Amino acid sequence: MQYDNITKGIFLKRPNRFIAEVDIDGHKETVHVKNTGRCKELLVPGCEVWLTAPGTPDRKTKYDLVVVRKDTGILFNIDSQSPNKVVKEWLETRNYDRVIPEYTYGDSRIDFYMERGKEIFLMEVKGCTLEIDGIGYFPDAPTERGVKHIRELIRAKKAGFNAVLAFVIQMDGVTEVRPNIGTHPEFGEAMDEAKEAGVEILFLTCHVEPDRLEVIDKAKRK
Repeated sequence: MQYDNITKGIFLKRPNRFIAEVDIDGHKETVHVKNTGRCKELLVPGCEVWLTAPGTPDRKTKYDLVVVRKDTGILFNIDSQSPNKVVKEWLETRNYDRVIPEYTYGDSRIDFYMERGKEIFLMEVKGCTLEIDGIGYFPDAPTERGVKHIRELIRAKKAGFNAVLAFVIQMDGVTEVRPNIGTHPEFGEAMDEAKEAGVEILFLTCHVEPDRLEVIDKAKRK
């Protein structure tokens, strides 16, 4: 997944979850933050950030904040739309006969429906941007919607689908995602139930650059 244009800046502050103030070559610019999560351990005053300008007419903000360098030196892609984009690119290389994004199943819209021969698949994608001591954690804020999607995958598995919960790890060097039970215990419970029900839990490791994100490997939860 490639960004068409990228601009470097210095993060100043985040007045609310939708916007941030960034210094670009000595000029203070209000930018859109493409992630409504907390990201408190990433977006700290003085950190390096990278912005993209989508060029959408009549926008209130010119730039979207998409990449952050953590104080460890590691780049994090925090664009909440990038996991689905990069997974779609990845799925198109996996020899599926059909890949359909945004598939309605039950009371939910699941990220991907796939077919390969007579097999049918449902995949829900979650982007991980929280890292602690080399381990990824999800979520960084309570997500009832995330729990609902896992329950839907469990039902799909019982109905004959190959059900997959895929975590896109939006940083280098992390190969595992654990449920952040301190923030949302129910999400951890739902993940355990999904594993017991036969839902495949997949970790997609990635390489991050200021202007791109790519899946480089996959691992299954043991």
